[in-house]
Amino acid sequence: MNHTEGGLVIFSANSHPSSREISKRIGERLGVELGKVQVYQEDNRETRVQIQESVRGKDVFIIQTVSKDVNTTIMELLIMVYACRTSCARSITGVVPYFPYSKQCKMRKRGSIVSKLLASMMCKAGLTHLITMDLHQKEIQGFFNIPVDNLRASPFLLQYIQEEIPDYRNAVIVAKSPASARRAQSFAERLRLGIAVIHGEAQDAESDLVDGRHSPPTIPRNTHTHTLPSYLLIPKEKPPITVVGDVGGRIAIIVDDIIDDVDSFVAAAQTLKKHGAYKIFVMATHGILSSDAPKLIEESAIDKVVVTNTIPHEHQKLQCVKIQTVDISLILSEAIRRIYNGESMSYLFRHIGLED
Repeated sequence: MNHTEGGLVIFSANSHPSSREISKRIGERLGVELGKVQVYQEDNRETRVQIQESVRGKDVFIIQTVSKDVNTTIMELLIMVYACRTSCARSITGVVPYFPYSKQCKMRKRGSIVSKLLASMMCKAGLTHLITMDLHQKEIQGFFNIPVDNLRASPFLLQYIQEEIPDYRNAVIVAKSPASARRAQSFAERLRLGIAVIHGEAQDAESDLVDGRHSPPTIPRNTHTHTLPSYLLIPKEKPPITVVGDVGGRIAIIVDDIIDDVDSFVAAAQTLKKHGAYKIFVMATHGILSSDAPKLIEESAIDKVVVTNTIPHEHQKLQCVKIQTVDISLILSEAIRRIYNGESMSYLFRHIGLED
């Protein structure tokens, strides 16, 4: 690497061994040793961070992957950012491959937009730049008042399809719901494959059911009200599950950004099997795979689940042999190098579809 005045320091915020693996890979690619820092939990569960080298006037990059204990992960990052700020670091860039609480980016009934709160906390702690990957909603970038580089994992997943699926030309890209059809279309166009959409699946946690729009408004008795049109009083109902597109005798590749609760993916795989698909792959950037997801995948019609190492999931891989990992440390290290040297980031977004 070239070195600007001040110097480069890379810290790994999380002390979990599997979480530090991606930090080591990034450091090796850049030819830089990880900075010395001690992160641990005290007996009362308070997080303590001790930076063991000088960061005055230096460009600091803090790599933080999200472990199972999400809230502790966030506090580690915030405390380390604040420690570097009070130690007079010139710039502090957070490298957070999976942005936590990204699903809570919309107002739901009497809830709150937690992604906005987390963004404000990071900026207040002293973060000057954020590198992340495949935000659940691109609008989350607007919650920050600092530069945000939202990298894409699709080139790595496309490369996996082309190199690891010998007969991928006989495949069809599948969106498990109409909401993910644009992402599927982007994959299909670059691979020159067909597309299929599963329509009518059960409502999920982010559906209209959460904020009450599935039912008509209640009308109090004995009050003078205007009569509402009949079409406003009809509750929303989804049609039976159907597959729009031909998957018979073909490989079905379901694409999405996050795999957490796998029930919808398992149901989609069963539907595709009924419609004649002979192999089913699930590909996503972030493999959270919480609860009993590995067991459900192992017992399902899914042949392989391919995710990146934005989130450590070594424990899940021991429970399910169908889970495979794609390394994305290359693009993270290149992003760090370009930011540190003041180079353009546009190269990292070449041939990337707007809907990825």
